[in-house]
Amino acid sequence: MAKGIQAIRGMHDVLPTDSLYWQHLERCVSDLMSAYAFDQIRMPVLEKTELFKRTIGDVTDIVEKEMYMFEDRNGDSLSLRPEGTAGCVRAVIEHGLIHNQVQKLWYSGPMFRHERPQKGRYRQFHQIGVEVFGLAGPDIDAELIVLTRRLWEKLGLFPYVGLEINTLGTQDERHEYRAALVDFLLTKEEMLDEDSKRRLHSNPLRVLDSKSESTQAALRDAPSLLDFIGEESTQHFESLKLMLDSVGISYTVNPRLVRGLDYYSRTVFEWVTDKLGAQGTVCAGGRFDSLVEMLGGRATPAVGLAMGVERLIALMQDFNTVAVGEQPDCILILLGDLAQNAGVRIAEELRSSVTELRVVQNHGGGSLKSQMKKADRIGARWAIIIGEEELNQGVASVKPLRGEGEQSSVKLTDLAAYFESAKVSA
Repeated sequence: MAKGIQAIRGMHDVLPTDSLYWQHLERCVSDLMSAYAFDQIRMPVLEKTELFKRTIGDVTDIVEKEMYMFEDRNGDSLSLRPEGTAGCVRAVIEHGLIHNQVQKLWYSGPMFRHERPQKGRYRQFHQIGVEVFGLAGPDIDAELIVLTRRLWEKLGLFPYVGLEINTLGTQDERHEYRAALVDFLLTKEEMLDEDSKRRLHSNPLRVLDSKSESTQAALRDAPSLLDFIGEESTQHFESLKLMLDSVGISYTVNPRLVRGLDYYSRTVFEWVTDKLGAQGTVCAGGRFDSLVEMLGGRATPAVGLAMGVERLIALMQDFNTVAVGEQPDCILILLGDLAQNAGVRIAEELRSSVTELRVVQNHGGGSLKSQMKKADRIGARWAIIIGEEELNQGVASVKPLRGEGEQSSVKLTDLAAYFESAKVSA
């Protein structure tokens, strides 16, 4: 027997029982984006490697260690996208979507990073991204946070997540802070973990979010980024906090929240949970006012966020926060060849007449007892029983399978009206 082929490590299948949660999340997101007037954009999963080197940075862990990078048959260096913002910015510049206009966009899809797989971290993972171009004020920053709060409420996750915010200031302000931080860390270098020593000169702000106890001890008296923020950036941040206060969103100002990518400026935020172990960030975002210009476009203010789908699904499953069952409303129990032959037509007429009704037709025959067992197993609310005698009389026996109710005989021509009425009263 040939050896079976397994999925690639870190790239997993989404099985039907899990797909119910995915579909529920995707529906909630789609409805929410429509309510906030965001338009969907779809980008390819493959981009030129240069795109990520220019946006994420040559010396970041993502580019150095984690990207799936290869040469195609023409010798061009291509990469599977490790995140969505760079591709979205490339797309809006390429198609002229941000010339003297505001764009509010969202997307979803798989991303790829060659990391060590663990719960909540996979090599193929999925993100829902939101990006806004052409708006510079803190009000749009606040709207993105409010939007995500509303999503947590829809998903039943609001009790399990908390909001952390910070400001990174402008690039100039951040560069000044970076120099002061490096000077300080050089005096504590022996206390830093190996990753932090490596980042000390390439990406020193990432040292701030190290999980190493000795590194955190070294950072105890480190200079605070907030002390280097100028008046305009401070006003932007204070306005954001006032807006969050006005809608009752509580938050923690975390001066060590820096995000992992160099292109962020001013507002950054994360929704975090302590329910998923080390992978506690379920949504992260911030402003990237210089990124469009970095990729060859006109200077355009921008802000965005990304949500980790697998982590949100894990929270939904761990806390059973939503009823995502998609059990059928009714099942056609078909007894005998004539009834089975008529079953396709009857089921289709019912689906056409009552569009929201979930109708399952039993296939493969079987006794009344075996078909009723199947009806119970799949959780159907009604059984529509049709045998040759019922067909000859033009009726069906409708039997409620959940709750109270008596079996009744319903004319086939009245089935749609029966279930229209039944769904309203359910």
